[in-house]
Amino acid sequence: MTPAADALVLFGISGDLARKKLFSALYGLAAAARLDMPVVGVAASDWDDAVLRAAARESLEEAGEEIDEAVFTRLSDRLCYVAGDYQDPSTYAAIVERLGDRARPVFYLAIPPALFDDVVEGLASVGLNAHGRVVLEKPFGRDSASAAELNEIIHRHFPEERVFRIDHFLGKEAVQNLMIFRFSNTILEPIWNRHYVQQVQITMAEDFGVESRGSFYDSVGALRDVVQNHLLQVMALLAMEPPVSDHPDALRDERVKVLRAIPALSPAAIVRGQYAGYRDEEGVATDSGTETFVAVHLEIDSWRWAGVPWIIRAGKGLARTVTEAVVEFKQPPRPLFADPLCRPGPNRLTFRTKPDDQIVLSMQSKVPGAEMVAGPVDLHLDHHRPQGREAYDRLIDDALRGDPALFARQDGVIEAWRIVEPVLTGQSAPQHYRRGGWGPQQADTFVDGWITR
Repeated sequence: MTPAADALVLFGISGDLARKKLFSALYGLAAAARLDMPVVGVAASDWDDAVLRAAARESLEEAGEEIDEAVFTRLSDRLCYVAGDYQDPSTYAAIVERLGDRARPVFYLAIPPALFDDVVEGLASVGLNAHGRVVLEKPFGRDSASAAELNEIIHRHFPEERVFRIDHFLGKEAVQNLMIFRFSNTILEPIWNRHYVQQVQITMAEDFGVESRGSFYDSVGALRDVVQNHLLQVMALLAMEPPVSDHPDALRDERVKVLRAIPALSPAAIVRGQYAGYRDEEGVATDSGTETFVAVHLEIDSWRWAGVPWIIRAGKGLARTVTEAVVEFKQPPRPLFADPLCRPGPNRLTFRTKPDDQIVLSMQSKVPGAEMVAGPVDLHLDHHRPQGREAYDRLIDDALRGDPALFARQDGVIEAWRIVEPVLTGQSAPQHYRRGGWGPQQADTFVDGWITR
């Protein structure tokens, strides 16, 4: 790990991400006494220090935070603001002045990728790249070529070991528990392979539409928005081999190995859908062919997983909001103690991150009564989120400490784009589906009962 930072500079501090996530994360770090450094907000908005601090309070109030005034004062005292154009050299001179003698700043770029070039060049022009590191928000490009170009831009002035690419899914408590649950329980290892696992299903379903993000969403779609990054990362965590240590690169090496073993998608392995009424959303083209639902069938060409289907589905306007990964095990060789009218279902291990954090093991047990008949029973582990440790709290803290374990690495990003690239363009029009259902009927041909409804 690189040395701990001594300052945090947030580009895009007046934007939507800061209002919805970053101010709350900073408050959580202040409450945990983990933010003992200046926090410099940078944006083009005509703000000053007082307006920035007022915006921070307003953001916390909108989030329903019960504000502890002593904590907020600690945060507020650290906040300061630089107003300026990202292409104007005077903006970076002002940042230098605000930082004073701080030598190891973290630069968080909560701005569109098109502006990254201007910012990294500006930071380098005043020497702020020498010992600093940079945190990037997704999207990390739109395809392999643009991702490589983005890497080249960043690497002109920041080496890979000082580049932190945020995928907030990896900061979620329940997602991290995938690694703990897998590698801290020896009973799983003998069955975590193609001999016992029938299939794995990863789902990110949302019961709402694109809301105010119509213009952005119409330019990306479900495949780019959540599959290429969030859900492939979850797949990698479920499928990875045990790392040789808890060193950050040992963990990231194993995630990348999984991605390298996944063949690129073919058109026959994907179903795209668009919910009825999507083209009427604000910011969406009236003839849009953007998918709001996608289902893909993937496999992993490795000794452990060869032949096991991995199904990823993601969509908006569906029956309910749920994010989960379901590992389905093979049926017993003979259906002993089975009701003749209803064969027992397979064992399943479900990792759920939304709407609540829990792990559920679905087993078979005797149905109470006179007959020797098996019936399903679920064993629940409720996983309560600790106060003040949301995804962005953890990831910003890790970036400040210089721990890259939960951040995407350049080679992993390129591999993820390789997997989805053959189906990014040139596809047929998406299948329409009604809101409140489970997507296009064609998607059910991949596997029946694809979500624990």
